[in-house]
Amino acid sequence: MKLLAIDTSSETCSAALLLDERLEQRLEHAPRRHGELILPMMQDLLAEAGLAVTDLDAMAFGCGPGSFTGVRIATAVIQGAAFGAEIPVVPVSTLAAMAQGQFRRTGDRRLLVALDARMEEVYWGCFEIDGQDLAAYCCEERVCPPDSVSSPQGCGWHGVGPGWSAYRSLLTGRLGEALSGMSPEAVCEARDIAILAAADYAEGRHVPADRAMPVYLRDKVTRAA
Repeated sequence: MKLLAIDTSSETCSAALLLDERLEQRLEHAPRRHGELILPMMQDLLAEAGLAVTDLDAMAFGCGPGSFTGVRIATAVIQGAAFGAEIPVVPVSTLAAMAQGQFRRTGDRRLLVALDARMEEVYWGCFEIDGQDLAAYCCEERVCPPDSVSSPQGCGWHGVGPGWSAYRSLLTGRLGEALSGMSPEAVCEARDIAILAAADYAEGRHVPADRAMPVYLRDKVTRAA
């Protein structure tokens, strides 16, 4: 399996190359420099592995939610590269990737991911790590006020992402004893997108480059309303 993944959905910019069991990543905290950095990161990983884009089985990207500008950058870069190479794309939720990353770092298996969506709202996702050690949805991702997030069943849930810093008191008040701890410093990383994307690709969950679209959540809710 040869898969290149990128993420520019937050202030951190990253790219990762998965070659069967080997995974290499480039990551930099670089607010407002994503457009400048992401292509060189991708090129560096491919050059180090002696590969061209056309050698890849697929490409993947963090499709959102997150920074509108950042998500658009990743979408445009992946669409252009994958279309030219005629390879499929695997869009991966940034919330799911953050849950996967927390499991990688700490082994936590019940995860509540919150990003600051501004306007007194959070992007919210609930995940449990399944038998294949992959982040699986427990509820539909949504954008909502922090005091109305979906409350999961049971205890031992770990909060992940900067939404837990921005709205700590509201979220902890809502979730109460279900919460075991939190990691507000967590960010989305391309290495975790690559792991989830490889599993999706193996199950046939991929799209042509021109159908690789961002997921804003707020935009979807606005149009539905």
